[in-house]
Amino acid sequence: MTTIPTEPIGSVPRPDALVDAIMRNAPSTELAAMQERALSDTLQRFAATGSPVITDGEQTKSSFATYPLDGSDQIAPGGMRIDFADGHHRQLPMLQKGPFRFATYADKFLTEARRYTDKPIKQAVISASALSLIYPAEGIPGYTREDFIADLVNECEKDIRRCLAAGAHKVQIDFTEGRLSLKLDPSGGVLQQFIDLINQVCDRFTPEEQKKLGVHVCPGGDHDSTHSADIDYNGLLAKLFQLHVGNFYLQLASEQDQRKVLATIKQYMQPGQHVFVGVTDVNNGRIETAEEVRDRVLEAAEFIPLDQLGTTDDCGFSPFCDDRSTSRETAFAKIRARVEGTRLAEQALAARAAVQ
Repeated sequence: MTTIPTEPIGSVPRPDALVDAIMRNAPSTELAAMQERALSDTLQRFAATGSPVITDGEQTKSSFATYPLDGSDQIAPGGMRIDFADGHHRQLPMLQKGPFRFATYADKFLTEARRYTDKPIKQAVISASALSLIYPAEGIPGYTREDFIADLVNECEKDIRRCLAAGAHKVQIDFTEGRLSLKLDPSGGVLQQFIDLINQVCDRFTPEEQKKLGVHVCPGGDHDSTHSADIDYNGLLAKLFQLHVGNFYLQLASEQDQRKVLATIKQYMQPGQHVFVGVTDVNNGRIETAEEVRDRVLEAAEFIPLDQLGTTDDCGFSPFCDDRSTSRETAFAKIRARVEGTRLAEQALAARAAVQ
């Protein structure tokens, strides 16, 4: 029977007590103890879902996007503002001085998680294109944008290499700004620049290493809202498969016309690329049934060859540390539905093959 791989994206909601501690700037020792308990509990709950690949739930990250800047003395407030459909916004910091260096590398989270589990762990990292947005438009005296990009590519390569060396099952590059770029520049020029920049990083890895790399795209889930769901997904997908990675984690369950998206994926995906389609909508509090997930997988199998098909969640459940729009119970119930529904799809496909 063909096995359909299933993997999470990354974040799960943090315990309310931990969010409260973060919001009141609790002392570092208190916060660290609470994060440790949240991490242990998250990994246990993940394993209980039956998920063959798990994550740390990003329990100790400030956010999926800004973790490399935690502890940095190179940044200041006032960077690019990203507006969401419900009216709230997020704002990136701004680089003040060079040479640019990560203050925190993602293998830290992987190493911490490994203390509590022996299951395969996937590690998410932020894209070079997202971090490129922290360089100020007016420049930095004595530190050109070209110098910054060279340092940025080096640091992003180092971030990924450290995760691979620490034993990551996969390293997933979060590229949620891909769809947003088409809102900023409908011509697709910025999107192409982003793809070219990410490929500068990925091209430093061998073809075998690239098989363990992946990219995740979505319309930017945060507080059950998005920043770019109104942008035609197909414009992103038409260029996305240019990326030199082996795995693509694609939001799909929340799309209005899923068959149109699947047809576009079929048109542009390339041999050897694995496509993990989103089968749970993380911005919808209703928990999918395993049968609903099964049916979504079977529909995707009409367009994507089985040896290239996988399943995932549409997005991380809580990419920022203050997001509690989804409960931990709901998130893990959705993950369980994804795992069980994927297995039901495998059985259905095996039964069809037996009849044929």
